[in-house]
Amino acid sequence: MIDLRALRQDPTGCRAALLRRGDDSVGGQVDALVETDRQWRSLVTEVEQLKAERNAQTEEVAKRKRAKEPADELLHALKASGERVGQLDEQTRAVFGHLQDQLLRLPNVPHPAIPTGPAEANRVVRSWGEPHTPPSAKPHWDIGQALGLLDFPRGVKVAGSGFPLFTGMGARLVRALANLMLDLHTREHGYREVGAPYLVNRTSMTGTGQLPKFEEDLYATRDDDLFLIPTAEVPLTNIHRDEILEAAQLPIALVGYTPCFRREAGAAGKDTRGLLRVHQFDKVELVRLCHPDQSDAEHELLTTHAEAVLQRLELPYRVVELASGDLGFSAARTYDLEVWAAGVGTWLECSSSSTFTDYQARRANIRFRPGPGAKPELVHTLNASGVAFARTIAAVLENFQQPDGSVRLPQALVPYMGADRLLPA
Repeated sequence: MIDLRALRQDPTGCRAALLRRGDDSVGGQVDALVETDRQWRSLVTEVEQLKAERNAQTEEVAKRKRAKEPADELLHALKASGERVGQLDEQTRAVFGHLQDQLLRLPNVPHPAIPTGPAEANRVVRSWGEPHTPPSAKPHWDIGQALGLLDFPRGVKVAGSGFPLFTGMGARLVRALANLMLDLHTREHGYREVGAPYLVNRTSMTGTGQLPKFEEDLYATRDDDLFLIPTAEVPLTNIHRDEILEAAQLPIALVGYTPCFRREAGAAGKDTRGLLRVHQFDKVELVRLCHPDQSDAEHELLTTHAEAVLQRLELPYRVVELASGDLGFSAARTYDLEVWAAGVGTWLECSSSSTFTDYQARRANIRFRPGPGAKPELVHTLNASGVAFARTIAAVLENFQQPDGSVRLPQALVPYMGADRLLPA
């Protein structure tokens, strides 16, 4: 969440910064939050004053009793003020709870360096490789089914639309991608591998910003108040929730391979063919916790780590910096990695690399101690897909399809696949 103290000091500046997101309702949210904060602080002041008066009255009652003087009026006043304190304490807790809920529903402040505007203001930072379209290029859903890699009808039968079924060499391709990415990030980029739970509690989802705003997009268990993870970002970031780290531990670099589950409420009918928009997909996720002074540099490093995967896979891609109006809820700055898919003739996002500044750390209470005896400070959190499988697989099938119907495999995958091409089953 954003820093409440900063909001108090400069509500106008904070309001203007958040309005860069292009959502006019944010201004009303800020105004309402400022008013709730004013009410809460007023109640706290009133309670503290009343308690101070009660302390003085209690001392006076004791003094009178020692002097054998009557204190009935003071005792009556103490009873009345005690009831009032109880009422005010309850009211204060209710207002504070409302204040916290308002804070949790307010998005992060956009980084000052990013473009201002809607998605049309996104800018291409750099590109790698040459996009090409083979003659008679086919989309991945035709290629995958022809080669026996994908079985969409049976996936629908087993689970429903948006749950792809990989078979034979298609299933091996998923496993090969996971091993390639994990080996790259652990052996060459210095990440520590984590086998994370696929279910997390409400506190974890709140810590990374999925709750309370996006509950309808999540898959939840009925009886346990647990949620299937939409990304490994959630369990990996929350590993250090409510902890104070030492400065020497930073940066912390974690990598995890998990399936991801997203209901994608409201997304029906949009890019739903094949693997373009699915409810379950695999992903290798990169998470970094760092010193605030290193946040921007860590973001650039993190992005190159995700890019390295696409380079190993020989896939043309571009790095797109998102404008303020296209940012995710918790992000302050994001680079999307878009891979070229020849069969559908478009760029597909397969990774988002984001810095969240101290927004997630404040929600999850992740701090570090700058030095011996120093006051703890909030870390900065970052994450990137390193990378998501579904659209990456689509790009591999479409970019490397051959005239004879087979698919040439990138050299980096050959040792993991035990073959250099995908042939009809």
